[in-house]
Amino acid sequence: MDAKANNRNAQLLGEARIGAKHVPPIPDEDLPKTSKDGYAVQKALNNFLRKNFQGEFIGWKIGATTVAMQRYLGVTEPAYGRIMSGNLIQSGSTLTSDNFCNPGIECEIAVRLGRSSNGEKYTRESAADLIDCVVPAIEIVENRYGDFQDRNTPTLIADDFFHKACVLGPELAEWHLLDLAELIGTVRIDGKTIAEGPGSGIMGHPLEAVAWLANLLSTQNECLNEGDLVMTGSLTPVIWVDRYPCRAEISFHGLESVSLDLI
Repeated sequence: MDAKANNRNAQLLGEARIGAKHVPPIPDEDLPKTSKDGYAVQKALNNFLRKNFQGEFIGWKIGATTVAMQRYLGVTEPAYGRIMSGNLIQSGSTLTSDNFCNPGIECEIAVRLGRSSNGEKYTRESAADLIDCVVPAIEIVENRYGDFQDRNTPTLIADDFFHKACVLGPELAEWHLLDLAELIGTVRIDGKTIAEGPGSGIMGHPLEAVAWLANLLSTQNECLNEGDLVMTGSLTPVIWVDRYPCRAEISFHGLESVSLDLI
């Protein structure tokens, strides 16, 4: 795909996200065919969003890190997307449903990086050296596609793999005291428990996802940078929100809870 096709896709995807609308069909001549195509469009989309007042790039989200999510989405491996500063939301915020197109809630363990990756081959253990703090988080995703399984995986990659926004809780600097794999994440809607899942569901350990991302970026001549936020993937299946008003909350033992009101 050439730069003009990437930019056309970026505009189409970006306008749908900003306007909280469905993504129209992509013309065959512009359709991303491979993951490489999808990530190239994703970079162009990041630039489009920056130019259209969505903030600056501040980190990464990793999608489909659990077997359950891969089966649900019809994919066989994880994928990453990019996060913009204009889409960071503080826990306890109230947002209107008009800002979203078929939103869903994902239960996430996020990390803030204290140093940059350097191109070495990372493992779970060496990836731990990159982490400054752990952050409980909600990722707000959107189904902007109708039947998303009719869209090919490179298109979902191009559109940041369903990403819309992040709701962040308090940062925990003493995260080494926790066993991230043993953390159980709980999703509640209006006080009712809807889903639970363990940290070990994320590729065996959330830091496996960080290592995966660092290693993949290295093959693409990119890296993780000090200060980046990394959303490591949902511990539970996505919970689609189909009624308003509602209060979504996630909690982990050892971390503070995170909440969002949608009206």
